[in-house]
Amino acid sequence: MMMSRQRTRREVGGLIAASAVMIAAPAVLRAQPAARVVVIGGGFGGASCARALRPAEGKLDVTLVEANTTFTSCPLSNEVIAGLRDIGAQQFGYDRIAAEGVRVVLQAATAIDASSHKVTLADGTALSYDRLVLAPGIDLDFTALQGYDEAASAIMPHAYKAGEQTLLLRRQIEAMPDGGTVAIAVPANPSRCPPAPYERASLIAHYLKAHKPKSKVLILDAKDNFSQQRLFERAWTQLYDGMIEHIPLSQGGRVTGIDIATRTVVTEFGNYTPDVANIIPPQKAGRIAVLAGAADRTGWCPIEAATFASKLVPDVHVIGDACLGGGIPKSAGAAQAQGKACAAVIARDLTGRQSETPPLTGVCYSIVAPDYAFSLAGVYQPKGDIFAEIEGGRISPAEAPRDARASEAQAATAWFKALTHDAFG
Repeated sequence: MMMSRQRTRREVGGLIAASAVMIAAPAVLRAQPAARVVVIGGGFGGASCARALRPAEGKLDVTLVEANTTFTSCPLSNEVIAGLRDIGAQQFGYDRIAAEGVRVVLQAATAIDASSHKVTLADGTALSYDRLVLAPGIDLDFTALQGYDEAASAIMPHAYKAGEQTLLLRRQIEAMPDGGTVAIAVPANPSRCPPAPYERASLIAHYLKAHKPKSKVLILDAKDNFSQQRLFERAWTQLYDGMIEHIPLSQGGRVTGIDIATRTVVTEFGNYTPDVANIIPPQKAGRIAVLAGAADRTGWCPIEAATFASKLVPDVHVIGDACLGGGIPKSAGAAQAQGKACAAVIARDLTGRQSETPPLTGVCYSIVAPDYAFSLAGVYQPKGDIFAEIEGGRISPAEAPRDARASEAQAATAWFKALTHDAFG
């Protein structure tokens, strides 16, 4: 990312901290009595939004609706696949959020009636709202690749929603004989956390180097270029020379389908039969956003960037991976920042208090080995209907000593701890 002035990570961190202060919850103290806000989705964006809107002296009624009793984090889940981390370290509950005064409803939302401002839950009950926040994350488009559906993912896992799929891919790699191939099918953008598949390839190579050194990782890519490509390729040469092969779109890397019976991965220029196939299909906004009428033909949700308001449904805001955000990435850090900023907008609207939405900030770490990582930091602000990057972003230098890469790996762990604490308490 080219900037008129490069900032250090400490400066960007200061921007992040300042933004958090600017959009903190006290603004809702002046909200109108009994104003009802329902937040659907308990990931980083939804949980952060609900916490920032938590009731104060009974003047705001906030309900968080989430289908799962436990949230399993995607950030750092690639370490689980590589055997470097336990899945339990990725899991968080909602007890702290409930203790703070947010009503937590652990059910799926099954329908939204925008005309009557009601959300229907799986048990048939309905919740009324004055404002609705949709933070459903992504759904996988199982119609995009011929032969690949949800049943096929039990054999060729996507592992792009953390949990059992993460563990399934890990078990398959552990069971693979030395000399085998792990193939990763990478979709085109937009997709959740675009650097994640390349981080995954790196950490799988780390595991293979230690336990199955004759094996390799094959990346079948629907893109010619990807985020932080130069940094990844340099790391692969330094750490895993010859173990990772990347086939881009222009060389026939785009996967078009699979044959589950023969475990064949089909591309435009040829077929592959890897020992382990990690198929990451194209993505779209979570289903409840579609049911609400907030998604357009792209499968994503257009918003007014300054307010996160849906351009298709009144009194509905969309945050996180589900929205069409322009330059802002579909990442956990960005979703959390959007959740807080959206809370500030809603509090302003409900109280009449005039305030500007602060710039959105976020940091994304890519870990290619336990002691080797790099990062991408950005600051974004509304520009028309999307978010554009402004001064304040940074990317790790292409050339850096190993101790600097090791420091970034430590920073990644600290970042994750802060991120999850901020979202889930």
